[in-house]
Amino acid sequence: MRENVLFYLMGLSVATVMGYPSRLSSADLDATPRITIVYNALKHARHFSSHAQNYTTLLLEEEKGILYVGARGAIFSLSSSDITDDSYQILDWEASPEKQAECLKKGKNNKTECYNHVKLLQRLNSTHLYACGTYAFHPLCTYIDTNKFTLPSHFEEGKEKCPYDPAHGYTGLIVDGSLYTATRYEFRSLPDIRRSRHQRALRTEESPLHWLNDAEFVASVLVRESMRNSMGDDDKIYYFFTERAGEESTSIFEKTQLPRVARVARVCKNDLGGKKILQRKWTSFMKARLVCYIPYYEVLKDVDSLDGGNWTSTVFYATFSLSAQWRSIEVSAVCRYNISEVRAAFEGTYMEYQDSSRKWSQYNGEIPEPRPGSCITNRARKRGYNSSQDLPNGVLDFIKLHPLMYEEVKPTDRVPLLVKKNVVYTQVAVDRVQALDGHMYDILFLGTGNGWIHKAVVIGSMVHITEEMQAFKNPQPVENIIISKQQRNLYVGAQSGVLQLPLSTCRQYISCFNCILARDPYCAWDGKSCREVADVLDRSLLIQDVLHGNLGCWNDSVQAMPVQKNRTVLHGGDVLLPCEQTSNLARATWMVNGTKGLAEDGQRHFRLGVDGLLVTDTQLEYSGEYQCYAEENGLQALIATYALTVLPKELGPQPPATPALPSWHLASSDAGNMNLIYILVITVLGGLCFVLSVLLLYVFCMQRHRGKYHLGGPQSSSVELQTVSSNCLSKGRQDEEELSPYPDGCLQIIPGEATTLALSPKETPLALPPPPPPLPAEFTNGISTLPNMLRKMNGNSYMLLRQNEEPCTSPLYNSFTEELSKILEKRKHTQLVEKLDESSV
Repeated sequence: MRENVLFYLMGLSVATVMGYPSRLSSADLDATPRITIVYNALKHARHFSSHAQNYTTLLLEEEKGILYVGARGAIFSLSSSDITDDSYQILDWEASPEKQAECLKKGKNNKTECYNHVKLLQRLNSTHLYACGTYAFHPLCTYIDTNKFTLPSHFEEGKEKCPYDPAHGYTGLIVDGSLYTATRYEFRSLPDIRRSRHQRALRTEESPLHWLNDAEFVASVLVRESMRNSMGDDDKIYYFFTERAGEESTSIFEKTQLPRVARVARVCKNDLGGKKILQRKWTSFMKARLVCYIPYYEVLKDVDSLDGGNWTSTVFYATFSLSAQWRSIEVSAVCRYNISEVRAAFEGTYMEYQDSSRKWSQYNGEIPEPRPGSCITNRARKRGYNSSQDLPNGVLDFIKLHPLMYEEVKPTDRVPLLVKKNVVYTQVAVDRVQALDGHMYDILFLGTGNGWIHKAVVIGSMVHITEEMQAFKNPQPVENIIISKQQRNLYVGAQSGVLQLPLSTCRQYISCFNCILARDPYCAWDGKSCREVADVLDRSLLIQDVLHGNLGCWNDSVQAMPVQKNRTVLHGGDVLLPCEQTSNLARATWMVNGTKGLAEDGQRHFRLGVDGLLVTDTQLEYSGEYQCYAEENGLQALIATYALTVLPKELGPQPPATPALPSWHLASSDAGNMNLIYILVITVLGGLCFVLSVLLLYVFCMQRHRGKYHLGGPQSSSVELQTVSSNCLSKGRQDEEELSPYPDGCLQIIPGEATTLALSPKETPLALPPPPPPLPAEFTNGISTLPNMLRKMNGNSYMLLRQNEEPCTSPLYNSFTEELSKILEKRKHTQLVEKLDESSV
């Protein structure tokens, strides 16, 4: 742990030097989801699963209403409107027993690796899909007729298009009939970016510098930069991956290992390779550092993009996590990048590897023309360079040795949009919606490593998480997310199956305040209910405030007033007034008889938490009206109201008049009524002590004269002391009355092995009073009916409160009030109101 802290401090120091700003407050570092929805509470969710596993490859065809799913050993064709429709089609594509046997001989795992994992599923043309699978470490590809949806008898070799190992990072696109893939092929450790199904197959250069250094690919994006481009530029494919940073070989990490950093690389779609130099190799491959939050520790997890109808407005959303050396810390970050910033990095300064110093440094020499790594443009064509094969050798030699750019691609506004602790974001999908204010808002759907979905809206330079949903009952990583704007659905792929969720569930917000506070661009208040904006034709009466989240609601739009509940408690007792907040961002405030601040946490006898108000050792003056309000983002709404009545103990059931109870179990207000009982008990105990003293003196004298004593017969000379603790009453009151003449029943002095004590005929045992009647319902103080699950904290953990209802009169027994007070005193200093993810008890 000390090493982790050291690395963290060093990373922050480097961040400061390099100009990476830090967030201002802990609230910015860890945005809390407003609403938590557990698996059983998901509304309108549909789940699909079959005999297969690993439903990780998804292909959505909006116009046909079909969702294709590639799994382990099967391909499914589902209805995008309802994935549970029984009319779905299935195509079994299992690895043959022979290939599985060969896989086992290679030393691979028969439970995970020796299967056919479908890694690529793309539309090839109007009639066929193109699919590739690992096929038990012997990759194969095939064409699937979508009309028949059957496997052909002929398969293609897939070693140039698909990874052998299903665990390797992989990305693939079919662009204008050509296949662009990036992964680790065959059994070699070197990764590669390749183009196949083209007249000119290309790949990255294998050189001592290694264009790719142990890269793990996560995504690829096509940007149509040739559309309406005055420069006549080419379309580009951008690759996003994580690799080891060769430029850091002389840094503080050299003694351990090279750190893994995030990269973005690009190639031109019409690149044909070089004529003599870089034959069948990319002449347009360039890569740049992609930074988000803390330098040197970022691992890229996923990337999604939006273009808004024009490639110049393209933005990339990327999720990051800390590298493996931070195993004790889970932190994820989300950053946004504009295409203009990415292009600027590739048009900037190159880096060069110095053999003398064995490190990378900024290149300040002369740059040949046309610019190395750029696509063929109108300017190049005017000079006679119509394709990459026409480029001069000097240009090709330069790009071969200078694939890395000096400028880094920094996020928009130079800060991340979101940094979330204790979460690993594995997937991201983005939608863009126009709100009622006319602004366009990007909505992120973030999948986590334990099967949850975070729905967030990007507002300026920050992210507001509207809700977190438990997508899968059993924790498992979210492997894929796809958005259907036409169906307004979200499709989530994971190991156990596919989940279909609506993009919005506005009906869950039952008041105007809740609808506005959600800040969901999909939802608006129509005066009576919260509705999907897309379902309303006349939007003039709708209310929505995504930007601020607190404007538009009037007093008459608030939900119905809560029904007042009565609570009755005896003087000195405890009572819990529940007030559970539906929003994790809301803060509970209480008013007592119309006055605010009387029941604030920290005051004596009051314990304030997000689940309610606990009043301990109630006094008579505590009677009155208690109102609980939810305060959030400047708005206040009444949640619960109680009429609390504190009764004197004389009005409640009287405790049994038995000397077995310790004095601290009796309330001080009953001291006057108990004086007579105290005197009587003291008198009886004094008499018993006198009798016992005489008896012991008699025994002592008899032993002195005879050497032994008898008490009803021969007995042992030993004396046994027995103490009875909290279970003293469990042996039965009948036995106690028969065996013990002492009123407390918890301490017996038994000489020898006698089973009974001889009593004087004139001496009678003290009669115990009958047990008290059961307590009426109004004196339960709300505690006997406390739910077992008092508060769900951040959607993942619970605080349990269990009561011990067994009676006990032992001094070792701690009452429920004392135990609960001890717990609350420990939690008193944790600022429960400020940290809304903790419970009050």
